[in-house]
Amino acid sequence: MIQSYDLYLPTHLVFGKGRIAELGNLIKGYGKKVLLAYGGGSVKRIGLYDEAKKILADSGCDVVELGGIAPNPKIESVREGVALCKKEGVEFILSIGGGSVLDCAKAIALGANYDGDPWDLVKHPERVGKPLPVFDVITLAATGSEYDFGGVITNEETKEKLPVNGCFPVASIMDPEYTFTVPANQTAAGVADIVSHTFEQYFVREASMLSDGFCESMLKTVMHFGPIAIKEPNNFEARGEIFAASSFGCCGLLSLGRSPSPWPCHGIEHEVSAWYDITHGVGLAIITPHWMRWCLDTDPALVAPKFAQYGVNVFGLNPADGVEVNAKKAIEKTAAFFRSIGITQTLKDFGIDDSHFEAMAEHVTTAWVGDYKYAFVPMDKEAVLAVLRASL
Repeated sequence: MIQSYDLYLPTHLVFGKGRIAELGNLIKGYGKKVLLAYGGGSVKRIGLYDEAKKILADSGCDVVELGGIAPNPKIESVREGVALCKKEGVEFILSIGGGSVLDCAKAIALGANYDGDPWDLVKHPERVGKPLPVFDVITLAATGSEYDFGGVITNEETKEKLPVNGCFPVASIMDPEYTFTVPANQTAAGVADIVSHTFEQYFVREASMLSDGFCESMLKTVMHFGPIAIKEPNNFEARGEIFAASSFGCCGLLSLGRSPSPWPCHGIEHEVSAWYDITHGVGLAIITPHWMRWCLDTDPALVAPKFAQYGVNVFGLNPADGVEVNAKKAIEKTAAFFRSIGITQTLKDFGIDDSHFEAMAEHVTTAWVGDYKYAFVPMDKEAVLAVLRASL
């Protein structure tokens, strides 16, 4: 039965080839002192850095730069950015790059108007206030940060990787051509992240036909075009379809009228990548099929019909084969899809063992933002441990 919902999406999505030309108009009225945030050298290699700098200069902006923002962005980069904003009187932020850069920019935007340590805003969401305006030119189809109000920040000192919420971008520019140079492994990880975002909202106890359709369309889109983009990196249609889909992973559209989810696979993966710095999408692709098997084994009466529906509507399984058969086939086809785009199915391949599993399971069930008793199949510490051990 459809549940109550709220949907608020104030971000202006600007999608298409060459749309960065509109950046100057988008930032009008937001000030002249801008923090330009970016990661490694990719934005310079593809010419985006120079293009953005020229547009900002032509708009009369005074640019302060923060480069070198890493994947799984660290609280140290946030602190550095906040200090720059306060020292230089920054009025708005422009993020160029992938979702990690944008997540960091959002945290900086929130911290710039906060008197304490920006990590406080991660641990104490009630302290979040009004952020600086954030604009972005996104270069990777994955996190969907360009169309939601949150980000994820890692604290290496405390071994925590947690969300910080409260900052919608004012406008996000999405040109599929900027994703042409994304390597195959990063493209695959991005696709896996989009699939996981969808699963976290699709596999819940109460659903609606409308949002089931949204979720299934997302999955069919990225599972069809993901392999094409990996084989043909300059295929505009494939890149564009995946890019367009990625924006809707976390914006709330997929969860309309559905039971809330604590996003169990994301919580578990965040523990793994907080300790080992594995690529987020890769960790999700490894963990997810094992979580699915655990769910089916734990509560087959609840789980099998939903997994079978997924198998029939996304993979085209034959309904005549029956719910139990199709539920198992759906899991195996999910694992096979991840393997087909080059993602391994074991954590051991990344030098990960079980030495920190107890600490991970304890932390995720006590400190994660969602209560695991509200997961599709409720989980406790032992359940998390079971999924982690299976993922080895």
